[in-house]
Parts: sequence; structure tokens; C-alpha cells
Amino acid sequence: MNLGLIKRVGIAAAFKGSGVLLAHYGKLSKVFKKGIIDLVTEADTGSESIIIETIRKVFSDHSILAEESGLSKGNADFQWIIDPLDGTTNFAHQLGLFSISIAFALKGETVFGLVFNPITREFFTAEKGEGALLNGRPISVSQSKTVSDSFLVTGFPYNLRDHLDPLIIRFSKCLKASQGVRRLGSAAIDLCFLACGRFDGFWEQNLKPWDTAAGELIAREAGATITDFSNTPFTIDKTEILASNGKIHEEMISLLKIEDTI
Repeated sequence: MNLGLIKRVGIAAAFKGSGVLLAHYGKLSKVFKKGIIDLVTEADTGSESIIIETIRKVFSDHSILAEESGLSKGNADFQWIIDPLDGTTNFAHQLGLFSISIAFALKGETVFGLVFNPITREFFTAEKGEGALLNGRPISVSQSKTVSDSFLVTGFPYNLRDHLDPLIIRFSKCLKASQGVRRLGSAAIDLCFLACGRFDGFWEQNLKPWDTAAGELIAREAGATITDFSNTPFTIDKTEILASNGKIHEEMISLLKIEDTI
């Protein structure tokens, strides 16, 4: 497998997708609801369409898993995992915290990932075993040693009304223990901001593979420790993730532990 070609095609697809997003930014004609607070726009579908088209021109036989169109069958050993617009609610409200997330998995293992914010022009990339980059420069996680010295970030699932009590318990515990907790609205950006040291820890639940595939690799290659809430190894098919700089991981596990699980 020519990983260099994979990277070039992925980057080209991201830039083409970003053109669609920017063309619609602040000019949406319709916003649809997949759920009570789960939005989708013509920007999501348009971005996904051109990303897939760009990949298919070069790799017609590869499998593709994308948020809006689901699984397109192909050779399962070579799979692209795509979120054409992570942070749709932010996008719809003209808040510039959203991203395109594209990952490539070889025989089930993510080996390349990118996350691009078209507004800030921050382009995060990682290749397995080669470290993580922000606009071509190496990045690494923070060195905070305790949660009390840490800045945390989280996200809430779209079905939060069904799980509000445990969500609030975890949020409250982490808020009291840390220097602060933010909720940005894009798991991909959260993981990348952890990777470059802006945050020290991140947790979220009810996620999908396209939410985490690229960002998880970028964070891991930057030195992050990544598990589920029970401290077992994270894989992109899991619905909950805890990522940290490693130094505060055990403390974060304790903070997230509650009697009622989701």
C-alpha cells in the first residue's frame, strides 16, 4: 500500500470538502433534523459527496464509511472513515469550531488521519509511527501532572436527555477537580487540541467511528493515552473515549467512575 498516495488523496479530498463548507457557511437555505438536536445540512452532504468522489477517482475498490451515506462496500482491508462536517450545530450557527475528519484504516488499523478546520486553516495530520503534525510542525501533549493543574474538554451526546444524570455527575466531578472544562462541539477538534497541548484531558460517550478515527490517531501519535472509561484499550468501534496526556489518566478514570453507567 502506497501510504504517500493515501495521504495526498486524503488531503486533496479535505481541501475540496472545505470548499463546499465555506461556500455554504453563513448561507444555509435549509437545516434538517436527524434527531431532536442532531442536525444535517446541505453542507454536510455536499462535502461528503465531493470527498468520496475524490477518493473514488483513485481508489475505486476501497471501502468507505461516512457519516451521512453509511458504509459503501469495497475491499474491507482498505477503508476510509469520513466525517464531512464534525460540528454541524456550530456550523449552522456560524460558530467557527468545526472540521473535516478523514482517516484511512489498513486491515482494521488506522494508519493515517487528518482533521482540518477551514475557518482557522489548522490542519492536523498523523501517520502511524511517525508522530503528529499541525500545519507541518510536530506537536505533543501537555505535561500537566494532576487534574487540578489541568484544562479539560468534553462533549455531550445527541441523546443527552436519556442519560442526563450520569452526564452531569461526570461533568460536575471533573469541573470541581480541574482548572476548567470546555465543550467545543467537535470531538475531532477536541482530540487534536489535546494532541497539541491545549487541553490535558478529553472524555465523551455515544460516539461513532467517524467522530474519533482520525483524531484518535493524531492524539495517540502526539503521546496521548487513550482508553474507554474503564481503562481498557480504545478502538474506534467503542462508543466512549477517554484521552489524556497520560500523566492524569488514572485520576481521570477515577473521576469518571460512577455507579450508573450508560
